Amino acid sequence: MNPATCPLCGRRRGRRACPAIGHQICAVCCGTKRLIEIQCPPDCGYLESARAHPPAVVQRQQERDAGFVLPLLAGLSQHQYQLLFLVQGTLKKLAESLEVAVNDQVIRESAQALAATYETASKGIIYDHRPPSLAAERVMNEVKTFLKTPDDQKPLASERDLMEVFRRVERAATEAGSALDGGPRAYLDLIGRLMRPTTDEASGSKDPTEGKSSSEPRVIIP
Repeated sequence: MNPATCPLCGRRRGRRACPAIGHQICAVCCGTKRLIEIQCPPDCGYLESARAHPPAVVQRQQERDAGFVLPLLAGLSQHQYQLLFLVQGTLKKLAESLEVAVNDQVIRESAQALAATYETASKGIIYDHRPPSLAAERVMNEVKTFLKTPDDQKPLASERDLMEVFRRVERAATEAGSALDGGPRAYLDLIGRLMRPTTDEASGSKDPTEGKSSSEPRVIIP
């Protein structure tokens, strides 16, 4: 490979000095792989410029995301808001780590079953509603385990709060595809955009969903 060629794509000419990898990279790789494949330091000039002056296509995406997310959050208490983003971060991690294929339909089915389960529990009846697919059941079981405290195995929140949160997740997973002009993973892609790394995470790195006791969800609302 020519020394002047971008080492990330191997095709275009490298014209931007990337402090993260120590080489000149092309503008396309810089723009599309920033904070995804490239662990950009917070003082990178290109990163600062992109945050201050996002391209028009990014601004349109942010406006569309905001138009979808803000009604989703309407009426939530502060605790429910934090719980929603904790759940969404967990779903994102499961979609990336489970051996079963996870898309918005799987998320919708698991959220629907979880909401029904917690609604039933709020009435004093213990009954696990089961989703129709094995993938959704796997996601549901993983989420339920995550939402229990390690000492007494009780949920992290009241059944009513959990029911409300999973109803919102069910709604988002159902509507994201059409509202955001996305494919079968439109909602999961939205979660990825909402939970992109903050400055601290880009430089050192803590997982955005690490720690169940965080007082504020570390997300960026467009």
